[in-house]
Amino acid sequence: MKLDVSFSPDPGNDDDVPAAAERAGYDAVFVPEINHDPFLALAVAAKSTSRVQLGTGIAVAFSRNPMTTALAADDLQRASRGRFILGLGSQVKAHIERRFSMPWSHPAERMKEYVEALRAIWRTWHTGEPLKFEGRFYRHTLMTPVFEPGHNPYGPPPVFVAAVGERMTQVAGEVADGLIVHAFTTPKYLAEVTLPALERGLAASGRGRADVQVTGAMFVATGLDDAEVAAARDGLRERIAFYASTLAYRPVLDLHGWGELQPQLNDMARRGEWAEMGRLLDDEKVDTLAVVGRLDELAEIFHRRYDGLLDRLTFTGEGAIHSERYAPFVRAFRTQAPAAP
Repeated sequence: MKLDVSFSPDPGNDDDVPAAAERAGYDAVFVPEINHDPFLALAVAAKSTSRVQLGTGIAVAFSRNPMTTALAADDLQRASRGRFILGLGSQVKAHIERRFSMPWSHPAERMKEYVEALRAIWRTWHTGEPLKFEGRFYRHTLMTPVFEPGHNPYGPPPVFVAAVGERMTQVAGEVADGLIVHAFTTPKYLAEVTLPALERGLAASGRGRADVQVTGAMFVATGLDDAEVAAARDGLRERIAFYASTLAYRPVLDLHGWGELQPQLNDMARRGEWAEMGRLLDDEKVDTLAVVGRLDELAEIFHRRYDGLLDRLTFTGEGAIHSERYAPFVRAFRTQAPAAP
């Protein structure tokens, strides 16, 4: 597995986090679209790094049209000299319609067409062939020389699609170069639900498992000793409970026999009972939904849980980059074999 890291940028902070991640030995740096623009942060990172891959993790696809995304991605592929990964996610209906004032419908089908439109646009720029993409949701049929960036010597960037449900996961298998797995998952769900859905998409496109990378940023509770681990586990309870209250993630709970928690947690969320929600998740549930262990055993735990399931693993937070306590973990991750189950 490759070991990546994700961080949320602060344009007012002079600290060069991507360069620090490169020095720390990570394989890629992903920037999510939360409260800052990920493309801008990665443009800066492209000039301060030389080895790590740089990706959006994720950029909201449906807040943009394929042409604007294609142009930004092409620029970053050039600026990084072929190190860019375009990670796309759908977001949810309320945010697309009410925050971004953009249309929402048939998200899986729309995402599939979105990626196909991106590839058509890049192909026109690469080969000079006329742009003629006419789909159900997007139509791109005009490209004049003054607006064409031309041939990219590094080719188009790989496209990763974030998915939770089976249909979107299948779409990733049909058209994407990678699948971004949500943190609210488990090895059992990956093996029994996610990867079979991905395989169905790959089969439909005539591809195999080796043609797509599967990556995910998991919940992690760690520390130097058992007391720190216990405190970190407790700190995760409320966050995991928040996701568990959402209907979209209930299939993960159902698979483990905990589906009845979702409506109960949802009612509590509506009442703002955030702290109380976390108390419904005992240690067994947290340990199933998160990676829990001391830093000196974390690499072995990651390998044991995810070897054969994930191709890349993403650590979250600047602490994983700047804190010297994580340096032995990064080294161990690269050298340790998974322990026998």
